[in-house]
Amino acid sequence: MTPRSRHIVISALLIGAGFLLSKFTGILDDLILARVIGLGRELDAYYAAFGLPDLLFTLVSGGALASAFIPVLSGVLSRDHAARDRLASWRLVSAVANLAFLTTLVFAVGLALFAPWVADRLYGCHLDSVQRCLDDGRGFTSEQVALTADLMRLILASTAIFSVSAIVMSTLQAHQHFFLTALAPILYNLGILLGVIALAPSMGVWGAAIGVVLGALLHLLVQVPGLVRRGARWLPYLGLRDPDLRRVLALLAPRVGTLGTVYLAAILRDSLASQFSPGSVTALNYGWRVMQLPETVIATAVATAIFPTLSELAAAGRRDELRATISSTLRTILALTVPATVGLLILGRPFVQVMFEGGLFGSAATDAVVWALHGYAIGLIGHSLLEVSARAFYAQQDTRTPLFVAVAAMLINVAASLILRESLGVTGLALGNSLGVSVEVLMLLVVARRRLHGVDERRIVAALVRFLAGSLIMAAAVWASQSIFPSLALPDSLPLGDALRSAIKIGVPLLVAGVVGVIAYVLAASAVGSEEVRALPRLILRRRAA
Repeated sequence: MTPRSRHIVISALLIGAGFLLSKFTGILDDLILARVIGLGRELDAYYAAFGLPDLLFTLVSGGALASAFIPVLSGVLSRDHAARDRLASWRLVSAVANLAFLTTLVFAVGLALFAPWVADRLYGCHLDSVQRCLDDGRGFTSEQVALTADLMRLILASTAIFSVSAIVMSTLQAHQHFFLTALAPILYNLGILLGVIALAPSMGVWGAAIGVVLGALLHLLVQVPGLVRRGARWLPYLGLRDPDLRRVLALLAPRVGTLGTVYLAAILRDSLASQFSPGSVTALNYGWRVMQLPETVIATAVATAIFPTLSELAAAGRRDELRATISSTLRTILALTVPATVGLLILGRPFVQVMFEGGLFGSAATDAVVWALHGYAIGLIGHSLLEVSARAFYAQQDTRTPLFVAVAAMLINVAASLILRESLGVTGLALGNSLGVSVEVLMLLVVARRRLHGVDERRIVAALVRFLAGSLIMAAAVWASQSIFPSLALPDSLPLGDALRSAIKIGVPLLVAGVVGVIAYVLAASAVGSEEVRALPRLILRRRAA
């Protein structure tokens, strides 16, 4: 493994660990808040208040801007390392941060002013009486609408902070610094947790909302030392005529369109699911969240770590290294997501039972979530490869091709969902998503192969065969573990609640099966010659020794 590849994998491990801790601290926030506040209309208003602020952040300064900003900044950094060019890079960072903050502030203020009307249009009940709203469960009451609007106004303050913090994060990642950027989401969730524990018992959801703003501040402040170390300079500069800023904005527009396509597909999915039995939309969303856990920890982490390197290689015109890096990254993701897919198909039910059953919903709801999860799991490999294949185009400052491909994939997704829903229900909708994203990845890789004159596709296919062989052996080992150790027997004398007792009885065998599966896969994949799997333990041990 080359030093560059080693650096990328170590960075991906660091980011993945941060994502994993962030996911679990976020789940902890939700569970504690639900116990403090209770499931009900107040908590519904709290979660509904995040919808538009999150959308504003995503479109203005979130993932869309990062995809356009990092390649251009990498190009500026690669021109020269002289002091004057470093000043040019900080001028670009200042211009993007200032513009993102001002744009977010304008929309946030406008949204805050019209928050009651917006909340009423989105969530309010429009039946002829409040009692009918309560009886039918259709829409929020006027008190809920007012609470949603007020909470939205407070949460918008965190959105303004995030507009700057996201640019700081992208800047540090462009400089190949990932530790503080991995730590930032964890501190955000810890800020919410502080609000939930210290304030929510007396202030209700307002305590959690104050924690959201505190968490956003921590998200920003923890990254500041990284900027100081790199001699950052903030300039009161917009630079609307700056060619680099204009390039960022030109790349941003198609990226926003791509995200809009993703949101539209999700809306159509939920619309189709709403025509099934009650709980179908929830089942799809929970199944999606479970599938995203390995995708985020593995693929998003690797893609985040590799993106600045891809941008740097593309800016320098080093196409051979760019092609080799894309190929090795795709193989690394396959090495981890192929067994993860098999794991979700085999262990999805006990995992869902441990996470959600017992106090949240019963066995019937578990069945619905598991079937949705199985449909999504088929597309885990596609979603994971998409993280890198799309960024390969963004790194070359091409955001239009992923947009066109995403639109085609959405049409395939919707068509497949309409066909499969009649016979498979929610599973058909999840499978439609998996089919769409798989076709999307294949189209992107075909275009990338033509532009780069190959992506070492033979090595990728050969590696995939080895990963499948290792995963089949892993599946057999997991099945044997479940047969030998199906559940954990607990003495009745232990003072445990029903939910905790059930979680332990199912969770311990699940953990054992998971450990057995990981060991079996590593040994099997290494035995059949997988260099990607064999390199990971050596890399981790070398990192610890260093």
